[in-house]
Amino acid sequence: MTGGEIVGRVLERHGVRFLFTLCGGHISPILVGAEARGIRVVDVRHEATAVFAADAVARLSGVVGVAAVTAGPGATNTITALKNAQMAQSPLVLLVGATATVLKGRGSLQDIDQTALLAPHVKRAFVAKRVRDLAPMVEEAFEAAASGVPGPVSVECPVDLLYPEKLIRGWYRSKTDNPKGLGGKALAWYLRRHLDQVFAPGGEPAGSPAPVPVAQPSTAAVARAARAVAAAEKPLLVIGSQTMLDPSRIDELVAAVEALGLPVYLGGMARGLLGRGHPLQMRHQRRMALKEADLVLLAGFPCDFRMDYGAHVRRGATLISINRSPRDLRRNRRPTQAVLADPARFLVALATAAEEVAEGRAGWIASLRSRDDARDREIGERASASTEHLNPIALCRAVDAVLPDDSVLVADGGDFVATAAYTVSPRGPLRWLDPGVFGTLGVGAGFALGAKLCRPEAEVWILYGDGSAGYSLAEFDTFARHQIPVIALVGNDASWAQIAREQVEILGTDLGTTLARTDYHAVAEGWGGKGLLLNDPSQTPVTLRIAQEAATEGQPTLINAWLGKTDFRKGSISI
Repeated sequence: MTGGEIVGRVLERHGVRFLFTLCGGHISPILVGAEARGIRVVDVRHEATAVFAADAVARLSGVVGVAAVTAGPGATNTITALKNAQMAQSPLVLLVGATATVLKGRGSLQDIDQTALLAPHVKRAFVAKRVRDLAPMVEEAFEAAASGVPGPVSVECPVDLLYPEKLIRGWYRSKTDNPKGLGGKALAWYLRRHLDQVFAPGGEPAGSPAPVPVAQPSTAAVARAARAVAAAEKPLLVIGSQTMLDPSRIDELVAAVEALGLPVYLGGMARGLLGRGHPLQMRHQRRMALKEADLVLLAGFPCDFRMDYGAHVRRGATLISINRSPRDLRRNRRPTQAVLADPARFLVALATAAEEVAEGRAGWIASLRSRDDARDREIGERASASTEHLNPIALCRAVDAVLPDDSVLVADGGDFVATAAYTVSPRGPLRWLDPGVFGTLGVGAGFALGAKLCRPEAEVWILYGDGSAGYSLAEFDTFARHQIPVIALVGNDASWAQIAREQVEILGTDLGTTLARTDYHAVAEGWGGKGLLLNDPSQTPVTLRIAQEAATEGQPTLINAWLGKTDFRKGSISI
C-alpha cells in the first residue's frame, strides 16, 4: 500500500467526505488515494480557498475539515487561512507536500523550512519521515485538531513517502547507477539504507478512531452559576462561535437557551441560533445592554475588541465566563466566575439547574425589546433614503425578504457586509458563516464551497464587498467546473468604504481606498458563471429572482449591485 493510499484510508476512517486541494506533484498520490476511498476531491484556484473550504466544512458538519497543498508556495499560500482557522477555533488538518526526505535542505524544487512557517499558526506541526509514520501522524492530527480548543494542524508528507515503493527505489537507483570509486559506492549504500528505513513495514491504520473528550462543566460550577442567575434582576446572555462547535447538539442548545429565558445576543457562528425574530434575541444596542445588566453570561465569547476588552460590562455586574480556552476565560477582564468547559454543555446543564428561575424579568426583556424595535425602525427609515444607484440598506432588506428558510449566508467584506449583519437575518442555526475575530477578507468562495457541499439543497449566498470579491472571484471557475451553484452578491460602491469613510475625514485623503465600478458580473461569466448587473433600484426584486432561479437550475450566479454612498456605519472602525 502506498503512502497516498494510507492517508486516504485514514481520512475515510474519520468520516471525511471532501478533500480540498490545488494539485501538485508532491501530493498527487494523496488525492488519488482519497478518491479511491470515495472521498470527493475538489480542486480550487488558490490554496487559501482550499483551507477556507475545509474550515467551513468543519464548522457546519462537526467533522474535521481537510485540505492538501503542494510544497513551498503551496504551503505559504495557506498562512492567512490557517491563522483565520486558528483564531476562529476551527478544527482542520492540512496535508502539506514536501521534497524527498533525502533532499531536504539541499536546494531541491520548492524545498523550504515549511514547519517553521506553519508552526505558529497551527496547534501541532507534524513531519513524517517514514511511510509507517503517516497513518499514526494523521490519526494524531485529527485528534489534536478536535480536542480542547479546536484548531488547525499540519502534517508534512514528503513526496518519496507517498508514491509506490518500486517507483521511488528506481528513482533513487537511477541516481547511483554504476557507482564509481569509494565515494560512489558509499552513496549507493547510504541511499539503499535510507530507503529501507523509509519503507520499513508497519503503520497501516487499524481500528476505529476514539471519540475526542470534551471538557464537561462541574456540578459545583453549574450550581454556583444557577444561584447567581436566580438572584439577578437584569441578566444577559452573550453566545459566541465556540458554543457552536458541536453541530449534533444544536437542538439541545436551543432548548436550553429558551428554557433559561434570558435575553440573548448572538455573535459570529451563533447568529441564527434561535431562528428569525425570536422574542429572546436582541440584535442592537448590545453595549448599552451590557452596561445595564447586573449579570452577564459570556458563553464562548472572550473579552476582546468586540467587548471593548471587557469595558462593556459594568464593574459592579456579576460576570460568568464559560470557555474551553484558559486564556480566553480571563482575557482582559477577570470574571466573577470562570468556568473552563464547553459552553454549549454548560448552558444545557445550567438550564436544568435553573429551570425554576426564568420568570420575573418581563420588564427587563421588554425594555431591551423596545430599544431593539426602535433601532429597527430607524434602520428602516434609512432604507428609504434616496442615494445614487442603490441604497445598501434597502438592498439588504430586499435580500432578507426573499431568503428561503433553507439558506446559508457567507459574509466576506467590510462595510456592505456589516450593513447586512444589521438587516439580514439567518433563518436558523449554522446558517451564517463569517471569518471570525481575525476579520479576514477573502473567505467568501471557500466558505461558500464548503457550505454548498455540506448542504447541497440549501440556497448559499456570498455577501461580498467589492474589495473582498477581488480575493476569490476566480473561484467562479471552481463553482462552474464542480457544479456548485452559489449566489454571490457584490456590493459595488467602488471603494474600500469602511476605511475611506474615516480616512477622508481624519486625514483628508482617499488615498488607496478608491476602486472602479468594475464589471464583476462579466468576470463571473468569463469564469463560467451567470452574471447580472443591478444598478436600478426598481429592478432589485426581479434581479434577485433571476439569480435564485439560475442557482436552482445549477448555475453559479453573481449580482453586481451598484451601491450609493451612505454614512450608516460612520465611526465603526475597530482598533
